[in-house]
Amino acid sequence: MGDTPGMREMSVAEQRYVAVRAVLADGETVTDVAARFGVSRKTIHDWLRKYETGGIEGLVDRSHRPRSCPHQMPAEVEVALVQMRRAHPSWGPRRLVFELAKAGVEPAPSESAAYRALARLGLVDPDTRRPREKKWKRWERGAAMELWQMDVVGGFLLADGRRVKALTGIDDHSRFCVSAFLMVRESSQRVCDGLALALRTYGVPGQVLTDNGKVFTGRFNRPPVEVLFDRVLRENGVEHLLTQPRSPTTTGKVERFHRAIRTEFRTDRMFADLPCAQAELDAWVDEYNHRRPHQSLGMETPASRFLQTASAQITPIRPVVSSGSRPAAARGDGDWVARRASAVGVVTVNWQQVCLGIAAAGRNIDVWVTDQVLQFYDGDILLRTEKRSTPGPVRKKRASIPGGRETLRASGTNQPN
Repeated sequence: MGDTPGMREMSVAEQRYVAVRAVLADGETVTDVAARFGVSRKTIHDWLRKYETGGIEGLVDRSHRPRSCPHQMPAEVEVALVQMRRAHPSWGPRRLVFELAKAGVEPAPSESAAYRALARLGLVDPDTRRPREKKWKRWERGAAMELWQMDVVGGFLLADGRRVKALTGIDDHSRFCVSAFLMVRESSQRVCDGLALALRTYGVPGQVLTDNGKVFTGRFNRPPVEVLFDRVLRENGVEHLLTQPRSPTTTGKVERFHRAIRTEFRTDRMFADLPCAQAELDAWVDEYNHRRPHQSLGMETPASRFLQTASAQITPIRPVVSSGSRPAAARGDGDWVARRASAVGVVTVNWQQVCLGIAAAGRNIDVWVTDQVLQFYDGDILLRTEKRSTPGPVRKKRASIPGGRETLRASGTNQPN
């Protein structure tokens, strides 16, 4: 059977109006109307209230969107964010937020809000984000010039068709670039020329970390040989560290620097000649070291860590204790024993180990032993006072009176110190 001509489906507002009329005009109870329309009694009361305040128009569904969204990014801030992203495609949300705040944009968005805006506008691809592997552990030296990470990177194309490589070097603590030396051939001589330039410019580091490339080491040769790079480091007193084979994350800082060269310096272009390429690279390195903020440094520049103007902290010298304060053997509350500090400055008295520091290593130490404390003397200088934790008699390895060390017969049994 077909539909009756002229009949149409009632809208939601019209159906609600029928329910309201059934209560108001026909006198049906709210319970009966709710059961007939398959809704709750509360819903019928809501429809009655909306009809009384707004008529039939009040029964129409309204938008559930809130009138305001306090955390929504203002339009002018979003425009500034998009313009900066398009001008610098390699900048991520953290760098963009930092630069917006530096430019005085108010209110500066959060990193998550900036990322959502960029993803909504198609300026970043969420599928390309790689979760960081939890097995990687970050490490960093405690001061500049302790360790340089060095490597060779290619990808520089000259107008004559030649491809150029660069010897790169990064200070591990500050991420300061100490070397960006271009060379046509990756030979030992040219690599060492770049190393020598870095040493003359910035000084000699404590250690240099490289991979196992043939220009860096000859340990895989048969027989192993010392290459020129090793010799330069040895003659300058620099320890050469090598990564494990197939472990690129060990030199992760210089590898990250290579990515910055490719994306920010733009190696996907052609350079007129080698001097022009070196001049452009030097200018970019100066920008990288002195003006480009680094995320792993808390948005500081590498130069702010590398070029420290403050002098090193001075460790105060331990005050010398006069000989008059040295306990006399006749006091009666203790006794003297003699010990020799170990190679790391540890002295053992009756199984109690006390570290006096590496400065005391191998020295003859006099120990004043009481029932409560141990006092360690180097000559007339009191080195340390320690609470005694192992009671009981203390064996005297040598004569106990300082200045009168006598050699005692060694015992044939193992005894506690």
